[in-house]
Amino acid sequence: MDATSTSRPPSAAYRNLLLATLGFTLTFWAWDLIAPLAGDYKDRLRLSSFQQSLLVAVPVLVGSLGRIPVGALTDRYGARLMFPVVSALTVVPVLLLIPARDSYGLTLAVGFLLGLGGTTFAIGIPLVNSWFPPDRRGFALGVFGMGMGGVALSGYVTPRIAEHDPHLPFLVVALALAGYAVLAALLLRDRPDRPVPTASLASRLRGAGRLRVTWELAALYAIGFGGIVAFGVYLPTYLKTWYGLSATDAGTKAAGFALVTVVFRPVGGWLSDRIHPALVTAGALGLVALLAIVQAFDPAMNPVGTLALLLMAAGLGTASGSVFALVSQVTPQPQVGSVTGIVGAMGGLGGFVPPLVMGAIYSAKDSYSIGFMLLSDLALAGCVYAYAKMRTVRPAS
Repeated sequence: MDATSTSRPPSAAYRNLLLATLGFTLTFWAWDLIAPLAGDYKDRLRLSSFQQSLLVAVPVLVGSLGRIPVGALTDRYGARLMFPVVSALTVVPVLLLIPARDSYGLTLAVGFLLGLGGTTFAIGIPLVNSWFPPDRRGFALGVFGMGMGGVALSGYVTPRIAEHDPHLPFLVVALALAGYAVLAALLLRDRPDRPVPTASLASRLRGAGRLRVTWELAALYAIGFGGIVAFGVYLPTYLKTWYGLSATDAGTKAAGFALVTVVFRPVGGWLSDRIHPALVTAGALGLVALLAIVQAFDPAMNPVGTLALLLMAAGLGTASGSVFALVSQVTPQPQVGSVTGIVGAMGGLGGFVPPLVMGAIYSAKDSYSIGFMLLSDLALAGCVYAYAKMRTVRPAS
């Protein structure tokens, strides 16, 4: 059955959505294994702040860029092959973190390989997109996107498991990935009539790169998902530095921020099934722009600051879901993986400039207000562009 010909998805669509979301969650947990333990690495290996930041950044940067070729490979070979293979291969760097943990150079090298776990986003999007009809894709893609909660899961669970045994988190994640690889190989299925491109990987990437809509979507996703990544990286530091919170309190509030973004991602997709996703994106980014101005005036943490940050999280999560609903509408089906790879890469990379800017501004001005005003300007630009330009883009056939 062609899933795009009816508004009622087959039962296989939901099975594949569940399996893809589970795989996305587990591989994202693996992708983020080093960050929750960065303090331990810093103390044990006597790292500078720059060395610690580099250790955390390498897997994220590699995982973001790796989505580009992995998305194109998924277009060609399908998620049925790519999900089990990538999950199984990710087991290798996860286990290598055990013998490498007492060497900064080796851990950095393994972190490079660990970036593979962050590429599965570009496998799941074309899979889910192919199984669900246009009027159900937004919500389905939003549900799949909840797998990014694997990062929050890692932040909460990994250090607690490590308290029992420093090697245990790596063993637990490796076992989970291996089990999932077997499960996916047995149960995951591509849609039988999915279009399979015959052109070379390089030519397909060039084709996706020549589509104007690829870069329009990449810019919007860099604001939405990039904002989520940026807050995930920098929010604990901001809360400790500006509001004087303890590390535990700052971590708890940051986890709450991450949870809200995860919950609102399918909300963005669900809304996009009912109204144009460009309008949803514009509204969500407009909310972020407004609340960034509120936060720029340094309100008290309770209740205004907490409310502003949580509503910003809701806006960013909603925008992340609606942008990929837009991808499914304006991208030719054979190119969804390639476009997803580029858009996903820009989203991941978009999260690493803001923390650097915020840190530099605070060092120079002893204030975060300018940084939040810049965020407001960027979100407002995305809001205006989504409303003025993207709602007129015709769905690709």
